[in-house]
Amino acid sequence: MKLTKKILCVALALAMVLSFAACGDKNEAAAPAADAKIISVMLSTNVMSLDCNLATDGDSFEVIADCIDGLTQMDADGAAIPALAESWDISEDGLTWTFHLRDAKWSNGDPVTANDFVFAWKTAALTNEEYGYMLDSSVGCIKNADAVMYDGADVDTLGVSAPDDKTFVVELEAPVSFFDSLMYFPTFYPLNEKFYTGLESGTYGTSADTFLSCGAFILSDYTPGAASFSLTKNPDYWDAANIKLDGIKYQVVGSSDNALTAFKNGSLDLVAISGSQVPSAQADANLSSKIKVTGAGYMWYLSFSQTKANANGGQLANANLRLAITNAIDRESLVDNYVMDGSLPTYTCVPPQFAASATTGADFSADQTMFADVCSFNVAKAQEYLAAAQKELGTDSFTFTMIYGNNEGDEVSKVAQAIKEQVEANLPGVTLNLQAMSKAERLDKMQNDNYDVALTRWGPDYADPMTYLGMWITDNANNYGFWSNTDYDQLITDCTTGAYVSDYDARWAALYEAETLVMNDAVIAPLYTKSNANLISDKLSGVDFHPVALNRVYKSATLQ
Repeated sequence: MKLTKKILCVALALAMVLSFAACGDKNEAAAPAADAKIISVMLSTNVMSLDCNLATDGDSFEVIADCIDGLTQMDADGAAIPALAESWDISEDGLTWTFHLRDAKWSNGDPVTANDFVFAWKTAALTNEEYGYMLDSSVGCIKNADAVMYDGADVDTLGVSAPDDKTFVVELEAPVSFFDSLMYFPTFYPLNEKFYTGLESGTYGTSADTFLSCGAFILSDYTPGAASFSLTKNPDYWDAANIKLDGIKYQVVGSSDNALTAFKNGSLDLVAISGSQVPSAQADANLSSKIKVTGAGYMWYLSFSQTKANANGGQLANANLRLAITNAIDRESLVDNYVMDGSLPTYTCVPPQFAASATTGADFSADQTMFADVCSFNVAKAQEYLAAAQKELGTDSFTFTMIYGNNEGDEVSKVAQAIKEQVEANLPGVTLNLQAMSKAERLDKMQNDNYDVALTRWGPDYADPMTYLGMWITDNANNYGFWSNTDYDQLITDCTTGAYVSDYDARWAALYEAETLVMNDAVIAPLYTKSNANLISDKLSGVDFHPVALNRVYKSATLQ
């Protein structure tokens, strides 16, 4: 998230007191009955904002999606199915999408209208926060989004309109084959304009009173960064008859040991445990049947700052030095000895098991050996790269600091220490110091180019390789290494608005070309694709787990 946004979130978190179920014309959430079917769920990080334009992490997106529907939602297999849009039409050239809205209403009684989407998307374009890029020509290709977001064009030129309350029309600059699946991501959710603009600036989504639902659940109580908060079933939800839960109680649990204890004593129905606890849980007769390993989608990787502001005047701008580091890391050891939850060692910058070809069904990254020449665990090759870097940079020794989050899972500090040990052992003359900090601090340093190396992660927002490859476009907000390559930029342009947008297989091949440029230049060092080892109560069933966009969805969940 951007620095100004983070200051706002922290200030709100400190200034606001806990808000309980709203009254009056806001959220009407009745107190649950004693026998209500309410599940207790672990969150691994604090939810700092429920504003879909400000939220930046999977836990926040999950809670927002509990309470607000998009035009589409995900089925159990991750496919886009109707939600607030009960149907849609696509023009023959693929450039106009017309969504027909069902009867639905906000939790204050207002109807959900097409203008709620027009207002929300215009707001996203104007504010252009971290996920605003999903509207631009690198992803959603909304007509004039680039001009509005980057060149100051009038927001009324954005390609969205509401001919009537039930019809929402979107014009694109180029066809987007996965556009319907984008619609279940929170960036594309609606906002009630009258409610939103009637609040004090910057307070939307900071309490139950300043948040509206049109989804399966209503926010009962919440304050930014709260250790726990609750949701209650929305009785006026358009699909309320199929929602079996009466509510969800979220609890932030930073320690996997505490999560396991809470699960054992029955105070939590769904937790994620660290890999070190998986073997003992598997050996426990009371727990082994309750373990479910699911793909989390996130790829963990090393990001290298390539600017002169860092890394001793920009030493990590040297590709051979980056290649030395990436080939000095034993990824098999990381997942087997430190992560231990089914995570996959990863040797591509697009991780496996989330993006499949529409024509062949093949996983884009099924072949994890395709870049073995530049990304593998090969100490001899790593030292050859190091020797080349030493000659090019005129020095035999290098000292860098690697930052990582101390609140992003128990295994992260272990992985950071292991990487330090491997790099220093396999690359004589290289010192990798460690600096632990909160995730928010890590993001701030990366976004403001104030770091050498970062242990970080990215989760897929939609089921297409572009959700990763779009990060390394020149000047992209998520291009934390500040790498730039004109050939790469052209390939991505060709795949989004240019030569390949109407030829699916040609586009797929071009995306491989783009990935090859990233890997050959060691723009990042991919490490592993995260899995979650979940413990799920025998009484809870029907939770949908996804590696893309929304990791957990509760609309089909039941509690005995």
